[in-house]
Amino acid sequence: MIILPTTYAEWHHCITVTCKIALTKAYLHQRLQALRDPSDRMTARFRELYGAAHLERVIGWFEQAAADLTEWWAGLPPM
Repeated sequence: MIILPTTYAEWHHCITVTCKIALTKAYLHQRLQALRDPSDRMTARFRELYGAAHLERVIGWFEQAAADLTEWWAGLPPM
């Protein structure tokens, strides 16, 4: 049985802790580009398995992670 995350916090934990994936700018950009492409084979499979609503939630979580990263960088003092 697969348990899907239902909140940003659950998704973030799953990606960064369980899967040990760093949410870098490059990774976030690559995943958002693929997830927003309806012709992407893996995106189509994701939609088929988990539904359009969950795909939209995941895209939102990737967008939130990108915004959080941008905010974090903006808060650093200039070098």
